[in-house]
Amino acid sequence: MPELDTVPFRRPPDEPARPAGSQEGERPPSTPPKPKWRIWPFVVSLLVFAVLFFGPGLVAAARTEELSYSAFLSDVSAGKVSSVAVGSEGELTGTLSDGTQFTAQAPTWALTTQDLSSRLEKADVKVTAYQQTDTLRQLVASLLPAALLVGGFVWLSRRAQQSLAGGGGLGGLGGLFRTRARVTDAERPTTRFVDVAGYEGVKEEVREVVDFLQNPDRYRRAGARGPRGVLLVGPPGTGKTLLARAVAGESKVPFYAVTGSSFVEMFVGLGASRVRELFAEARRNGPAIVFIDEIDALGARRGTGAIAGHDEREQTLNQLLAEMDGFTEDSSVVVLANTNRPEVLDPALLRPGRFDRQIQVPLPALADRERILAVHVLGKRLDATVDLHAIARGTPGFSGADLANLVNEAALRAARDHRDELRPVDFDDAKDRLILGRRDGTALLPEERQRVAVHEAGHALVAGLSETADPVAKVTILPAGMALGATHQLPLDERRLYTEQYLHESLAVRLAGRAAELIVFGQPSTGAVDDLASATQLALRMVREYGLSRGMGPVAYPAHDDTYPGQADRPYGEETQRLVDGEVARLLREAEEQADRLLRGHRAALDRLSRRLLDTETVDGSVVYEIIRAA
Repeated sequence: MPELDTVPFRRPPDEPARPAGSQEGERPPSTPPKPKWRIWPFVVSLLVFAVLFFGPGLVAAARTEELSYSAFLSDVSAGKVSSVAVGSEGELTGTLSDGTQFTAQAPTWALTTQDLSSRLEKADVKVTAYQQTDTLRQLVASLLPAALLVGGFVWLSRRAQQSLAGGGGLGGLGGLFRTRARVTDAERPTTRFVDVAGYEGVKEEVREVVDFLQNPDRYRRAGARGPRGVLLVGPPGTGKTLLARAVAGESKVPFYAVTGSSFVEMFVGLGASRVRELFAEARRNGPAIVFIDEIDALGARRGTGAIAGHDEREQTLNQLLAEMDGFTEDSSVVVLANTNRPEVLDPALLRPGRFDRQIQVPLPALADRERILAVHVLGKRLDATVDLHAIARGTPGFSGADLANLVNEAALRAARDHRDELRPVDFDDAKDRLILGRRDGTALLPEERQRVAVHEAGHALVAGLSETADPVAKVTILPAGMALGATHQLPLDERRLYTEQYLHESLAVRLAGRAAELIVFGQPSTGAVDDLASATQLALRMVREYGLSRGMGPVAYPAHDDTYPGQADRPYGEETQRLVDGEVARLLREAEEQADRLLRGHRAALDRLSRRLLDTETVDGSVVYEIIRAA
């Protein structure tokens, strides 16, 4: 690793300057603590309020006897009640003959009938009526919200004054308008470009941005203008944020990291204020890099879809557009952003002068996957038989995050077996778990187990007999997740182009399990549902996108992922749709017939491989080719 240049630590912008004449180790004088006696008036006032508010009620409750309505009627009949007052809600309070105060609650039906009044009149009880009011409680209930509101404003204003006096900028309500950016200085990050495995072309383009910020004079002498913005585009998990962290580690300029969603608020104008504050601070400390993670939350297309008329979001985006390339000619701030949905971004955001470069961060190729695996296995003990190249071949379509998860799952499996050394079987089981799901030990019926063995043997034989199909690596009939069995194929090289023959043979391989069931049992089963779905999807793309249909000819109707609700997902009419359906069905029938011919011509190999699977449950790809050669 090359030695990195050291730079002095940059004082954050919000740190107050050291007073003139102070030494390095001196601390600024602290404010004297507030005297403790200031809190006693508040405590005394609270106690007085509690005594006046709750005291009378507690004293009255201690001297009053609570009676049930039945006991009250019994005392009335016995002549023990001297007087009673009836409340509007049926509350009964009064005095017994011996002077004892009592309370009771009358049911609603007793107030609407003459039973209670006749009993009281018969017993010669003095009766009065009242409406219960508590003036003090009502006064407190009405004034308390206003008092809390006034107190809150007083507290916020005092906080604002204290923050301004301490040099901390706006406090209280003013803190709402401050950006939530994290400022990272040159000495703090630990991620470097050497920590990002693979993606040499991507790192070269991003490294050029860092070099421009560090050496702007060299580019200025050549008449070159540095990029205003760089957009990293790619599927999730490909390392876009990791590349941004590497930029923070390599650059010796302030690095501001924010998320797109942190600018979107419910108050109109608040997000735009945060954008202005962020770029103003970046220019004060320029040259600087502003990194916006998941910019699609902020820069989505204006006036379309679900965000139409959203004033806050549109004002925030408009402010970002003005800051990146408005009236101010300033090249000291470079915006670095990432997204996995570039199709939803506003066209004004993607034009040159704002995001001058769009860097594609694709899924890693075979060589990149091997380098990524080598990074993630650092610090782990590997068995001598572990081949990272073979693991990389067996994980096409895996992102960097998927590969990190694969290594972690393999380590977890080794730990469950009380081992600290990772073996090839750990990686195989981890890959099956990530692709198929957890193996739950589902017990199949004997006839189901035999049908699964025939099904997977059909897949493996057609793949082994096809000229351009990917080689068979492993066949298993152990259930995992939703799959009752699996046939794994490993490509020899990373493909970029697919020939028509390869696609037709891929269809035949996918339908070979169903064809094998028809040959052996005379009828298919529901176990081919996933095969039919994937084969239909591939055939549909061959007809609609690849122009590999005799009936349709060289036309393409690619499917778009950025369609909005209510928008048609096909750019052609019903007649063309019927033609597409007919061509898809024809391709699938031809593929099934091709698989049927291959399996009937090698029926002995099909029976032998299915018996081998029933005996051992898992068969290596070399065994499949041995059985084909022996047949």
